[in-house]
Order: sequence, then C-alpha cells, then structure tokens
Amino acid sequence: MSAGLEERGVGVAAEVFEEHRGLLFGVAYRMLGTVADAEDAVQDAWLRWSAADRADVADVKAYLVRIVTNIALDRLRSARAQRETYVGPWLPEPMLTSPDVAADAELAESVSMALLVVLETLSPLERAVFVLREVFGFPYAEIAEALDRSETSVRQLGTRARKHVEARRPRFSAGRRERRAVTERFFDAALGGDLNRLMEILAPDVALWTDGGGKARAARRVIHGADKVCRWLRGVSDDPYQGVQPEDMRVRRVELNGEPGLVFEGPAGPLCAVTAEVDATGRIGKVLLVVNPDKLRSVAEGRTLPT
Repeated sequence: MSAGLEERGVGVAAEVFEEHRGLLFGVAYRMLGTVADAEDAVQDAWLRWSAADRADVADVKAYLVRIVTNIALDRLRSARAQRETYVGPWLPEPMLTSPDVAADAELAESVSMALLVVLETLSPLERAVFVLREVFGFPYAEIAEALDRSETSVRQLGTRARKHVEARRPRFSAGRRERRAVTERFFDAALGGDLNRLMEILAPDVALWTDGGGKARAARRVIHGADKVCRWLRGVSDDPYQGVQPEDMRVRRVELNGEPGLVFEGPAGPLCAVTAEVDATGRIGKVLLVVNPDKLRSVAEGRTLPT
C-alpha cells in the first residue's frame, strides 16, 4: 500500500516538474550557454525535486527555479575555469528556434548569440540576476531568496549587470526587419562568392569568431577587418573541410537563436553553424561560426529551443 502511494507521489512530482521543464531549461541555457550543460542542470534539478520533501513547497515554480539557478551557478563557476584553457574563441552553443521566437523581439533578443556572448563577460552571480530579472521578470525579492542574498545586494548586482550588458550590447540604427534583411544579404553574398558585395556589407572593423574547441579546423584567434574576414571566408569556401569536399556540402537557411542562420552539412551531419550581427551602421559587425562538433549536436538532432 505504501509503495503504491509512493509511486503515485513520484508520478505527481514528475508531472509537476514536466510543466516547468521548458522554463528550467531556458534559465539554465541562458546561464550556461550550452545545451548539454543546461540539460545536465535540469536533470540534477529533477533529482533534487524528486527526493525533496515537497509537502511544504508553496510556490513550485519559484522553488524549482531556485534549484536550477543554484545548480547552474555551481556549474558556471566550474565552466569559467575550464574556458580559460579552451582552444580558440569560445562561443555559446547555437539552437534552432521556431518562427514564433523570431517574431517575438524580446524573446529573440534574450536567446540571441550576441547577448549570450555578452553574458559570458558577467560574473556568475551577475549573470544569474540578469537572467532571472531582465529575461524572466522575477521580482528582486524572489531572486534574493533564490540566491540566498539580501535584496539590496541583488539589486546592486542587477544594476551592475544591466549597465555592463547595455554597454556591450550592439546598438542599432535600423529596425529588426531591416537588420534581418542585411544578414540575409550577407549570406547571399558569402554563398555566392561575391567579394565586392561582401566588402560593402561588412563593417570595416568586422570581427570573425570561429569556435572549434580544438576539435575542428578554426582560427585560433578572432579575425578583425573586412579584408581579412573576406579572405578567410573565401579560403574556407574553396577547400575541403573536415574531409568533406565543397560540392558534397549542403547549406540550409535556418533560424538560430531567434536570428537568421546557416547550417553547412556534410554526409555525416552538420559541419558549421553561422550567425551574424548587424552593428550600429547597418553593416555586419560580427560573424560567428561554430564548428566544434560537440556544439552542433542539438542542431543535428533538429531540437528547437523551448519557449
């Protein structure tokens, strides 16, 4: 009899957890920047939730967010030390997104590669406060309870994080639709090998980031300048990559993190995911290429970011 009650209790706990899984993954992904780490954090949260005394939990959502946030904080502190020895530039793991995400400007911004890159420059606590407050709209009092900090200190962390992000977040003179059009023109020129058009679209000080993690061919440093970026793009487009000839590659236009993206695929799966960022002048100011195979798994699986 008691075993049956226990099984029903676990079943109810699982149902409740599943209702909030998308939210928990969203918090963890924005905190950690990779799908695998976010999934591990959510799984750890489930283990803690299933083993907890849930009778006194008044606000399940807040309780679960508190669990996953603190798990993500612990993982982020460890990850930051590991990333110091990462081979080449480190970029967040891209995720496919649905048209609904692209249509929601605030949601798209919250998962954009540009913002995730900026969040990497925050301290773990600043990042937690920013994600919970600015992305998910949690009250400072709840965030303070989740982080076991005073509300005053959490507000200070939030203010510092917001100013830091605003100082480094791209500024735009054009609207979202116009920026998407610029990105699409850049992709057209790059895929067509039109160097003159590329030079017109790229900002003079454009930066090219390539994340190979030592597991795929990539530039070990960020490449700066339109001429150098053009030469690099031209070079990789003409040569075999990871043993795949250019004529054996397929290019898909997709939505990555709420923005237009490209996925280059070989016979065995994705080789590269590409996104671009428009600067304040209306040109491409940053090009982000993820070629680390560990960071292409969710794209290969066709997974989309839950909303």
